[in-house]
Amino acid sequence: MRETCVPTGVAVKDTGFGYTLSLIGGKYKMIILHWLSEHQVMRHNELKRSIGTISFKTLSIMLKELEADGLILREEFPQVPPKVEYSLSERGLSLLPLLNMMCEWGEKNGSPALEVAQRQA
Repeated sequence: MRETCVPTGVAVKDTGFGYTLSLIGGKYKMIILHWLSEHQVMRHNELKRSIGTISFKTLSIMLKELEADGLILREEFPQVPPKVEYSLSERGLSLLPLLNMMCEWGEKNGSPALEVAQRQA
């Protein structure tokens, strides 16, 4: 294992760590990636309902950014009413081990409320 992924004298934004954070950072991007990994294909309103606390506009912006970064695919169907589906790209799928590691870390090091919820399940 390497000592640090941000060597002394190098700006975080100029490292692999900074690049990864730029892709998945923010309040909702990892949550969107999680839901797409669970359901494979979802529509805008399905994602909005699943997340719950996100506005229509914010979700639209996050989806556009994730698509521009090559992490999700957007498929538009020519019909009335319009139908658009989102799924993970190969690049997005490559992030799943990272997301799973974060989940495992959270389960091992989570808050007391998480521990109570896990015992009740």
